[in-house]
Amino acid sequence: MSRKHSKLTQPSTEPASHRRHKTHKRNLAWLWVSLGALLVAVVGILLLSSKSTPSVEITPAQAYAKYQQGAFFLDVRSQEEWDQFHISGSTLIPLDQLQNRLSELSKDQDIVVVCLTGHRSQSGTTILQQAGFTRLSCLSGGLQAWTAAGYPVEGTAP
Repeated sequence: MSRKHSKLTQPSTEPASHRRHKTHKRNLAWLWVSLGALLVAVVGILLLSSKSTPSVEITPAQAYAKYQQGAFFLDVRSQEEWDQFHISGSTLIPLDQLQNRLSELSKDQDIVVVCLTGHRSQSGTTILQQAGFTRLSCLSGGLQAWTAAGYPVEGTAP
């Protein structure tokens, strides 16, 4: 015959409220550790992403100063938009062609990327960064902000 052995449990000498308090403290400790680890992870991700895509937006006044210093202005709008108006001396490479025309640009010069409102130029700047360009700026507010500040364009701005 086999005999079943049952574990004998000794009743705890601690009151139930004390056991609940210890469990609660342990759970709180794990909660704080988890929140701390999550916070460290989020901060790390933000720091890494900011290093990989540094903010390069500049104001129209800063862009105009670069313009006067001879920086290369890259317009990423469409041909039709370019034909209406553009910054004198700027070069047109539409955003949808930029990836295939990178060889037309020099990594040894300052490049200011422009579009109408600043959204496409941010995308263009990202493409250039991923291709290894480092001397980049993006005109904040685009040509709308440029013309609103009174800086010159060729053609008629809307």
